[in-house]
Amino acid sequence: MKVSIITATYNSEKILADTLNSVESQTYQNIEYIIVDGASTDGTLELINRLSSRVTKIVSEKDKGIYDALNKGVKMATGDVIGFIHSDDILANPDIVEKIVNEFHFSNADLVYGDLVFIDRENTSKIKRYWRSGEFRKSKISFGWAPPHPSFYMKKKLYQDNGLFDLNFKIAADYDQMIRMLQRDNIKVSYLNEIFVKMRLGGESTKIENAISSTQEIISIMKKHQINWRFAILYRKLAKCMQLFLKP
Repeated sequence: MKVSIITATYNSEKILADTLNSVESQTYQNIEYIIVDGASTDGTLELINRLSSRVTKIVSEKDKGIYDALNKGVKMATGDVIGFIHSDDILANPDIVEKIVNEFHFSNADLVYGDLVFIDRENTSKIKRYWRSGEFRKSKISFGWAPPHPSFYMKKKLYQDNGLFDLNFKIAADYDQMIRMLQRDNIKVSYLNEIFVKMRLGGESTKIENAISSTQEIISIMKKHQINWRFAILYRKLAKCMQLFLKP
């Protein structure tokens, strides 16, 4: 099984090294690593060439934002399974891709997801929050539940039918995409009780100044999918608070 991992970058020289090294150290060999760069003007491309021997494909050109870049990566991917690692995140362990592949084989799933920890931006060994996804039940979607997107690995064939990111959403298109996939009647989903990714706090998706815009988009997505947004938003906020008290 070939696994395509996609990273979108833009002027990521200061934060990308740990991401590259975490892919470089994976024990699983059949990885197609795709980097979609938004025409960086710093040393991002030089850093990639210097540190990574596992980059299979790289394109550097202007795009319409991160989800446009990720869509480009999906279209370029030739793997059986596609996953994402953002430019300031770290694959949690050298064997995590191997474990994900084993789960696909064992469960015969179309989609495998797991857990994530938020870490200090400078001290990456310091865990701030633990996002434990838990077992999948379709009824959880109505509560606003979704797994962390960097732990969301899905077979490529599912992207070919309304599986790409909706560029109308600038911050939460990953949430919309996951709901579309998880609501399908004929999809087989498997939860792997492992931490897939360490996510640095302070990135675009976790910045406080983006919280209002993100919430507005999430409400729009909930309305689109006929989710009771007032109840679901409250549930999501409470779930985030609980993450502060959970331990890996």
